[in-house]
Amino acid sequence: MGAVREAAVTSTYRVQLTPEFGFRELADLVGYLRELGVGHLYLSPILQSVRESQHGYDVIDHSRVRDEFGGQKGLLALAGQGLGIIVDIVPNHMTVPTPESENAPLWSVLREGPESPYANWFDLTWPVDLPVLGDDPELVVDGSVLRYHDHEFPLRAGTEGLPLHELLVEQHYRLVSWRDSPGYRRFFDVSSLIGLRAEDPAVFDATHEVVLSLVADGVIDGLRVDHPDGLADPRGYLRRLRERAPGPLWVEKILMDGERLPADWDCDGTTGYDALNMVTRLFVDPASRDKLVRTFTRHTGLPDDYEAVKYEGKKMVLDLFFRGEVDRLAACLGEPGLRDALVELLAAMPVYRAYVNPGETQDEEATRVIQSAAWEAAGHADPAAVARVAQLVLRGPAEAVTRFQQTCGPVMAKGVEDTALYRWFPLACLNEVGGEPDRFGVSAAEFHAFCTEMRATTMTTLSTHDTKRSEDVRARLAVLSEIPDVWAEAVESWAGAVRFDPKLDYLGWQTLMAAWPISPSRFTKYLLKAAREAKTSISWQNREQGYENGIREFAARAIEMCGYSVASFTAVVDRYARVNSLGQKVIQLMMPGVPDVYQGNEITDFSLVDPDNRRPVDFARRRELLKTGEDSWDGQKLLVTTTALKLRKRLAPDLPYLPIDTGEHAVAFARGDQAVAVATRLPYRLEHRGGWTHETLRLPPGSWLDLLTGAEHTGLIPMAHLLSRYPVAILERNTR
Repeated sequence: MGAVREAAVTSTYRVQLTPEFGFRELADLVGYLRELGVGHLYLSPILQSVRESQHGYDVIDHSRVRDEFGGQKGLLALAGQGLGIIVDIVPNHMTVPTPESENAPLWSVLREGPESPYANWFDLTWPVDLPVLGDDPELVVDGSVLRYHDHEFPLRAGTEGLPLHELLVEQHYRLVSWRDSPGYRRFFDVSSLIGLRAEDPAVFDATHEVVLSLVADGVIDGLRVDHPDGLADPRGYLRRLRERAPGPLWVEKILMDGERLPADWDCDGTTGYDALNMVTRLFVDPASRDKLVRTFTRHTGLPDDYEAVKYEGKKMVLDLFFRGEVDRLAACLGEPGLRDALVELLAAMPVYRAYVNPGETQDEEATRVIQSAAWEAAGHADPAAVARVAQLVLRGPAEAVTRFQQTCGPVMAKGVEDTALYRWFPLACLNEVGGEPDRFGVSAAEFHAFCTEMRATTMTTLSTHDTKRSEDVRARLAVLSEIPDVWAEAVESWAGAVRFDPKLDYLGWQTLMAAWPISPSRFTKYLLKAAREAKTSISWQNREQGYENGIREFAARAIEMCGYSVASFTAVVDRYARVNSLGQKVIQLMMPGVPDVYQGNEITDFSLVDPDNRRPVDFARRRELLKTGEDSWDGQKLLVTTTALKLRKRLAPDLPYLPIDTGEHAVAFARGDQAVAVATRLPYRLEHRGGWTHETLRLPPGSWLDLLTGAEHTGLIPMAHLLSRYPVAILERNTR
């Protein structure tokens, strides 16, 4: 295999592979990444997806490594570079491509129906509804294929010569309006992604054969499982997977505030959104909550109650996207008249899934979650009907229990992540996946309590391919929590010069400042996506040209008329955002867990939600910075990153997390008796109170070397001395 590879995963570096950036291009970066201190590469999905896909979650063929990346030969060459590999896998769904013939198993199912050897692959009902038809249903029969624009569908054998209306009736599928629900379980509301039945052992084996053979051959060291909540039986799936993939195994599980990963899941932990949200809150001043909410409501006219907005978002998507799923679920309950109560119970669920397993004595926590949701739902529907639905989804028919669990996640994702978080944004750095935007900040004590309960093996992160905004965008926004009055004045001035839609403008001003400098094109694309996700004026299904042109005009005018002022404001914010940026990086890289760095975020990155955060990375600049050691924000963040990653290679992963007492403007902790991390927090207020003055920090016994400055420290040390050069410190026990 070439170079010797490390056994333990000390850190990961997440790379978004694309047709333009495949295995060969990544192999050229291995030297840089090794010098950076990276332990393992962490790759986006590698199996064959739609040819032009920029993300790889739209798999069409599980039997081969993606050609556009260089195929299996290219992957083996990359592995031969000696840096271990973690791979993202997608067990929950495949894509319904255009043309549909590109997905061979699906093509077989559509042609042969229940007689297809792939009939058990997909979670569907016969005949399966395919939502593709627009306003001009001009269907063409071409031999054994039915064509509609770029779509193509196989004809059932023997039906080719029938009149069109008879031919359509005889197929194993029905073509319906693109606005209708499909006849299959899908990924969230995306009809082009069809649910797989990974609970079937034969389906599991066929869809995992290539990946697991690469694990067995030592090419891949570990796996990251996409969207486990979509599976019929996540626990059973993980047990089966672990039997053949004994290495590191993480799940992309979104944990809401205070929620814990199910104890019976055989995996190493989550991909880190829970850690991300805790780290972000650590740099937010909770004292600003009321002022920021007032500024938000004044500019938007929206309510100050986030829970009400969240409820409205869930109810909207249940009606807009999930009527088909709700109908099938209501039918599974086996009793009439329960649909309204079912909708309210789904809307009241506080988490993505409660993990009820059919036929088993129910977990106490799962029962508590569903019963508390039923209590909430009873305020919106017949209490007796709600109680009955709750009983049925806990102990009723197996299919009802399972489908309820599989439906909760999509409702949360679309109703909260992709609706409510685009409607309620007093401080947008809190509007992250799994975040609660009405929880303004945590104390150092709360953060320490969180860390002391963390697994040593779980993943931590600050940015991913799915975050709403990058870590440095959030670092800037967190500063606003320390200057709510100054911010209110600034945004009042900008809004007085350029206005468009009150429900969108305030998010626009936060974004313009936090992502500055940003081109009108990038700003426009973000606002268009934000407006479509919010669904208050337009949506992905209803794109009103006049409104969208208004967004384009707003974006251009905001930059043209207010750009100079925004730049000046951001320059002031950056004095403190740099402190937040470095602080959150030190904490994330040194706290318990396996730290992940998203591509490019070893220096500043001001990306927004996808696809903005999947743009090509300027690795030439990062390589040059690593050589020159430039003393800029970029250079300092790179220094912090490489120092911490290299230190983690020298530390045992399960070293105890030991809080160190500090004042409110710092957070510090030791990792066993080997390392200490210190970060400044709430830097604006620290500066305006006069700095550190006489505040001190007591280091654990022994002599400590500051790896960033080379200074040696021991005992009780003034904070002003410890943090005189950088607002953070990474200390290692001095054994000389």
